[in-house]
Amino acid sequence: MRHQIGLRKPICLNTFTVGEWLSHHCCPLWVQSTMADTSSCSSSLNLFSVSLQNEGDVESTLNILNVLDELLSAGTDRRIQYMISKGGSEALLTALVTFGRSFNPNYTVLLPLLHLLAKVGYRDRRIGLKAEEAGAALLTLNLLKHNVKHDRRAAACLWVIQVFSSSVSTANLIGENHGLDVIFCIIPHRRIKDVNILISVPPSLCLSFCLAEANVCSVVSKGYISGLLRLYEDWHSKDTQHVAIAIRQALLCCLHKVTHITAGRQAFISQGGIRLLYQATQTCLLNKCLESLVESSVNLMRKCLPKTSLPLTSDLSAYTFPLPGRPQAESSEESGDEDAANTEEIDSRDYVSVWLCIHDWDEDLETDLKKLRSRPDPDRPKNLLPHYNFLCPELSHDFQLDLSSEPEESSVSSSASSSPSSSPSLSSDEEDVHSFPSLHFKRNRRKDRLLENHGPCIPHHNPKLYHATATKTKSIQGFSILAFPDFWGHLPPPGNEPMAPRKPNIQRQKVFEDIRRFLNTSDIINQVVFDLEDSSFQSPPDSLRFFSMFECGNLRKAVQVRRHEYDLILNVDANCSQHTQWFYFEVSNMVADVPYRFNVINCEKSNSQFNYGMQLVLYSVREALEGRPHWVRTGTEICYFRNHFCPVQGRKKTTFYTLTFTITFKHNEDVCYLAYHYPYTYSTVKTHLKVLQKSVDPAKIYFRQHVLCGTLAGNSCPLVTITACPASRSWIDMHQLRNRPYIVLTGRVHPGESNASWVMKGTLEFLCSNDPVAQILREAFIFKIIPMLNPDGVINGTNRCDLNGEDLNRQWAKPDPVLSPTIYHTKGFLYYLNSIGRTPLVFCDYHGHSRKKNVFLYGCSVKETLWQSGSSVDTAGLKEDPGYRTLAKALDRIAPAFSFNSCNYLVEKSRSSTARVVVWREIGVLRSYTMESTYNGCDQGIYKGLQTGTRELQEMGAKFCHSLLSLTKDTKALYIRRLNHMDLEHSSHNCFEDDEPPCVEDIEYSTDCCAHKGTDLDSDVNRSIASCDEEEEYDEGHTGQSSMKSCLFPDLIRHASIETLSEKRNMCNGVSITNGQITS
Repeated sequence: MRHQIGLRKPICLNTFTVGEWLSHHCCPLWVQSTMADTSSCSSSLNLFSVSLQNEGDVESTLNILNVLDELLSAGTDRRIQYMISKGGSEALLTALVTFGRSFNPNYTVLLPLLHLLAKVGYRDRRIGLKAEEAGAALLTLNLLKHNVKHDRRAAACLWVIQVFSSSVSTANLIGENHGLDVIFCIIPHRRIKDVNILISVPPSLCLSFCLAEANVCSVVSKGYISGLLRLYEDWHSKDTQHVAIAIRQALLCCLHKVTHITAGRQAFISQGGIRLLYQATQTCLLNKCLESLVESSVNLMRKCLPKTSLPLTSDLSAYTFPLPGRPQAESSEESGDEDAANTEEIDSRDYVSVWLCIHDWDEDLETDLKKLRSRPDPDRPKNLLPHYNFLCPELSHDFQLDLSSEPEESSVSSSASSSPSSSPSLSSDEEDVHSFPSLHFKRNRRKDRLLENHGPCIPHHNPKLYHATATKTKSIQGFSILAFPDFWGHLPPPGNEPMAPRKPNIQRQKVFEDIRRFLNTSDIINQVVFDLEDSSFQSPPDSLRFFSMFECGNLRKAVQVRRHEYDLILNVDANCSQHTQWFYFEVSNMVADVPYRFNVINCEKSNSQFNYGMQLVLYSVREALEGRPHWVRTGTEICYFRNHFCPVQGRKKTTFYTLTFTITFKHNEDVCYLAYHYPYTYSTVKTHLKVLQKSVDPAKIYFRQHVLCGTLAGNSCPLVTITACPASRSWIDMHQLRNRPYIVLTGRVHPGESNASWVMKGTLEFLCSNDPVAQILREAFIFKIIPMLNPDGVINGTNRCDLNGEDLNRQWAKPDPVLSPTIYHTKGFLYYLNSIGRTPLVFCDYHGHSRKKNVFLYGCSVKETLWQSGSSVDTAGLKEDPGYRTLAKALDRIAPAFSFNSCNYLVEKSRSSTARVVVWREIGVLRSYTMESTYNGCDQGIYKGLQTGTRELQEMGAKFCHSLLSLTKDTKALYIRRLNHMDLEHSSHNCFEDDEPPCVEDIEYSTDCCAHKGTDLDSDVNRSIASCDEEEEYDEGHTGQSSMKSCLFPDLIRHASIETLSEKRNMCNGVSITNGQITS
């Protein structure tokens, strides 16, 4: 229903021209004459804007306002924007000032004027400043003050004030002149029948006022939070028919706004806000129509829960390592705080942006064709490259020697490989006794007995060899315990494991449990049961027992919160204060069939596949000894969301997230291991390579291990060569071998990406197998494989960094030979191959991806980079070898876990120092890739809806090898035949669907309420007008008391105490508040 004061009959714009309509309604002659020459609607709008600024009679002004309302309502926002561009807002403001300044304002004109101004002003970004300049802001506030008991007029004024308050400056001005006092005076005196005005205006108006921080402070200081809470409680208890849901929602939005500041949150807590909302939500859970209230209440409670520091002594890692060339002081906490301060405006999780801010290289790489095509200068002299020739013995070997037992080659960096360890290595004589003797071995005799009685048969795994290898592995802490799963081995479970279904509202349920921890502390234990930094710590006898001091382990502290609930804190990467995701620990002393809740409370990433069906993995020692040595997916009631914890030192912009899951163990007194993903240790890699070397036929397969270099901690970084031995020593066969293209594969640069190692395991085992395709590949290529680029990080359980506290995959541009030796020498080896004319045909770095499903490639393309970056370069005539897509197309046909449409070939400036981009730009490798494997599972093909296991990961490593057939001319026919007979044909889905949709529950807690859209505001204004029209007659003669409390705010605010407001910035004769009362 539209306000139509002064109209003789309804308007039909399709049958009247604007000029005819105005003539029919007796507009002034000067308007009619002008309109006669005007045919376009835009010109009419411009004319109306001008005419409003000329004072005329009431009827003419009403006619103009009504036709404007019809024109603007019938069209789109483009008409309103045109009117604004031609001074329409100023015209409406001028008319408002003209009609509103009189001693007895004519509300017959003011009401439609205010309604139209609200609709137009909402689309004008500068409406607040314009209102200030015209003097309309405080004029409207003054009109509101005189009409606090008149719903119709108050509603119109409130809408306009809300629009004006979109400007912080105007909101401040109105706040300084006690606008909030007027609003909070109106709210508590409304009855149930006043639902429409309260829905439409006052609470949402408070939101606009609170955009200004000063106004938020004013709300807090005057005690209005207490009043809002009591008001919400009143509406909640009396609105039994749920007719005022929107009012309650708006009040919650007000509370959201006023709790933006610390003082607001403290006041909310001190006034019992969390308890009030918690109790209110419990009565709303079963009513679907109250879902919006529950959601807003939960977000508000999460937001206001007091920030709690992690129960640690320092934000720095429990592991520190003295770096060569750096004083020990640089690893101190002060240094960490200084680094945090220097980058406090950068998201702590955005490692790439931090790197760019520090180095400022290749700023316009994505859009500069010259930079994309140019090759940067080498980072070292050419005379250093020949030192890498020992890594290519196949180029000089005469293949006459006994090939069965050739020793490992020496490292290119003997000094690095012989550097002392920071801790003694493990020895069988020094093995410690774990506190669970029934499942841990102390002497080799017991270990041998276990193997004799329960000996597993794991392909390519030898427990005794693993133990011998682990004794030489060097860790920061000097690990003396072997994790049972790594020693014993793992077999994939017999069946596929589907993604876990998400229980409806499970996150809300967990949040409620966390809120109860704050409200009811009677059942809270809060007892530390494991501390990595206290070796003498003894767990209480009735709690779970935890342990993580073994290779790849990561758990810093465990706190028993309730009888069967534990908070877990992960250890950040060594020598830094961030990067948490990977965990791997032992748990024992459990009771069977009892659900235990675990909360990992210092996760850093803003989302996780745990919200989309992913589960962690569990290994049971008892199950393994009974013949089922499986890592299995486990966990129920899994969700991942933002929590209220903060760093010990209060680092700015650091947000923590909780991964919560429930596990019900099968056996009493079992020893179980829990991990983020299937663990794969450095000692496993070393053992696996030794087993493979013994398994191959040296007469057919040329398999050699070399030490690329030593790591910071003194561990060796292995490099493996795999190719086929020549059929004979004839010149032709030897020439063919020494001219085979090189394929270079690397993995595990990020220690937490253990899935990359399982893919690499599949690649290695396939290349060493008797499969005909493997034989063809060996005869066609020379494979150079570095299975683990970051041994120290893997050993010490870090997630992303090496012991130098740096992400090694951001060091490729200018790697430090001392602090990043594995990257420095891998790049040097690639330089060497390039210098002798043997640039690799393919380079691929194996990774894991924590936020996407499937397996996919990231590559490099000049054209696609220019397209995606929006460069102005014309790519029509740009020639580029399309071969960079060959492997992806092949994998999409033969690998069921692979998604072609998830692949991307953008060369981002933020990735300019990664292996993929540097090898492409500096070494000139066209097919330079990062292969990302999901931690979760697939959403396509035959694996759709299933979680990826080690079997599928190893299969992916083999399929990558299969895809290399597409690069060989000799075997192309075979490759095509194999593809045509594959029974795993599938097509990937659209790339835009690969990224996960928003989680069904908010991971973050909202700090704002949903803003009004223009169309929403229009409908709300119209509904408010209609409801006021209907209720006007009812209000006449009825001055009944409010059914709500009249004293919801401190010291009852009396209407009679409100006097005329004047601009504080000028005359400063406005209303003041004393003892909670508004006075003049």
